[in-house]
Amino acid sequence: MNRKDGIKIKTKGMFAVMCFVMPKRCDSDVYINTKVDVTNLVAYLDKLKKKEETSHITFFHLFAMASGKLFYNKERLNNFIINKNMYKRKWVSIGFVAKKEFKEESEELWTQTRIEKDDNIFTLSDRLSNQVKGVRNAKENSVDKLIDNIGKLPYFLRWLIFKGLIFADNHDLLPKDLTDNSIYHSSLLMSNIGSIGCDGAIYHHLTDFGTNGLLMTIGKIKEEPVVIDGKVEIRKMCEFGFNLDERIADGFYFIRCLDLLKYILENPKTLEDPAETKYDLNKK
Repeated sequence: MNRKDGIKIKTKGMFAVMCFVMPKRCDSDVYINTKVDVTNLVAYLDKLKKKEETSHITFFHLFAMASGKLFYNKERLNNFIINKNMYKRKWVSIGFVAKKEFKEESEELWTQTRIEKDDNIFTLSDRLSNQVKGVRNAKENSVDKLIDNIGKLPYFLRWLIFKGLIFADNHDLLPKDLTDNSIYHSSLLMSNIGSIGCDGAIYHHLTDFGTNGLLMTIGKIKEEPVVIDGKVEIRKMCEFGFNLDERIADGFYFIRCLDLLKYILENPKTLEDPAETKYDLNKK
């Protein structure tokens, strides 16, 4: 039976039994760490910053657009597993947490945005900028309000309510207004920790609540010596950490996804192509 956010997929072989061998998403949580040469990406953003109409674009926008293009090229990444069934998500979305202010005591708000097949870096950056402004100006969204209200209740009631929420989520009974704002119901949960001064990409975790099966953390961009054609060059490098639900696809598929993400980030002009543009690395 289909869900409002996904189309049920008939699985076979290994993927038909993995949900029973590893029934929880945290059971199948695999971590991958890699570094990407973002020298060209930094130069590309510097050029955009010099133009008034694109001066608002940030590294977060670039990484989000690159990720969206990855999902349109590698569609199995957008599958998710819930209640021991696999589904194909009906859209591509990026979930993230926005702080109202860059202060320790500032509250964090959940949100997500969809990446349409005809989006490019310009349309997505405009939407993300407006969305973050809206989130920071708004008091809270439906998810934040629900969390705040539940958090004020006694322990037993909190436990009971979350049992009910998990049951409702497993059976597609949660209101769309909640899932549309939930970072745990996005294609990708993305955290640019480099923007707050964290050097490397940290190991995070997946959760059993929601449908999110891929999490990406992004470290600070740093200059490092790299050997290229036998010569040492100083390049701008960025560390990425990925948490994956290995029940979605095999290791070979995930590695090919990383290869494509690296290609997009190392060739930033591709971010101006529509998100659905296909790339064949075998021809490169």
